[in-house]
Amino acid sequence: MTAQPQPQVGLSPEEYLARERRAEIKSEYHDGEVFAMSGASRAHNLIVTNFVRELSLRLRDRGCEVYPSDMRMKVGPTGLYTYPDVIVVCGEPAFEDEHVDTLLNPMLLVEVLSESTEAYDRGKKFEHYRKIDTLQGVVLVAQDEAHAERFTRQPDGQWLLGEASGLEAALHLASIDVTLPLADIYDKVSFDDEETEE
Repeated sequence: MTAQPQPQVGLSPEEYLARERRAEIKSEYHDGEVFAMSGASRAHNLIVTNFVRELSLRLRDRGCEVYPSDMRMKVGPTGLYTYPDVIVVCGEPAFEDEHVDTLLNPMLLVEVLSESTEAYDRGKKFEHYRKIDTLQGVVLVAQDEAHAERFTRQPDGQWLLGEASGLEAALHLASIDVTLPLADIYDKVSFDDEETEE
């Protein structure tokens, strides 16, 4: 999804959460600023749905939960509130408060890229994500071709890049020990669609 700045500046995190819980449109929040999230393309939605389905099936008996983009997440060290496209939590999920709607301890995050979000997802947003202690993996997925990049946190804190390209390839997610064929991730996605971008 695409973040668009709104003229709401100077909100506290508590004010943001109170408004967000009543809002019809999701918004990100950081450092007093609110950013409205726009809708997603058909390809984007299919890829997210496929990821959630395939990960849920493979992690069903392993004490993990898989959430789509309606689950809000807080990056504790930086104060960013955001909605990753897919979140995986293994073990007991931790939430910010009794509303149980703002997750704190993701293990794996997936972002589906578009022209309008790619620079942010690869840059500033990924910089925020790397500060989450529990996070072990990040996946960036193209929607205009069968291509995914996997970043895995190493024991020394460095991030190792791995890639998978083409529908015959598979993406191994070492952080949760799951391998996903790209053909499953891109099930029903047509790269000839004019609406592959958000």
